Amino acid sequence: MTMISRRSLLALGGAGLTLAACGNGIGNTGAVQLDARVDATRNFLLNKYPGTRDLEAKSVGVLWMPLMTEAGFGVGGSYGRGALRINNVTVDYYSAASASVGFQIGAQQFAHALFFMTPEALSTFRRSDGWEMGADARYALPDRGGAINASTLTSTAPVIALVFGQAGLIAGASLAGTKYTRIIP
Repeated sequence: MTMISRRSLLALGGAGLTLAACGNGIGNTGAVQLDARVDATRNFLLNKYPGTRDLEAKSVGVLWMPLMTEAGFGVGGSYGRGALRINNVTVDYYSAASASVGFQIGAQQFAHALFFMTPEALSTFRRSDGWEMGADARYALPDRGGAINASTLTSTAPVIALVFGQAGLIAGASLAGTKYTRIIP
């Protein structure tokens, strides 16, 4: 039986993150390309889950993250870029990143959207140097029929997060501890 040192384990985890990030557009810059990805993600979500149209209409702004890549082998992390839209017009671009340590192995990609339901929540997000997903957000999961339930639409949470389009080998996707930072693409 071969023993793997901690240093080897960390190197493998870092290499896995680097490889997973290659398909994430990390090296690709450009607002036009990022806006095109956001458009495609928005259209996908609104067509697959029609109830999200009402959710978007009730929100004061939406942060669209079209592609998050998450990988881990003991040590893991995720990264992605997206756009904040108000009235479906891009006003800022953001990156999202998180790190984790624990029992994990694999990689996955997913998309998510943060619906800001109050002007105060949106203002706090835009003013911060680095906003972290916290307890004031509510997670909403569409049912298998493609519906967003009534409690989501009538929620008093200042931020509603939707995670969708998961593909990969890690079970589930979490935004806990994800930090959002304004960028210039």
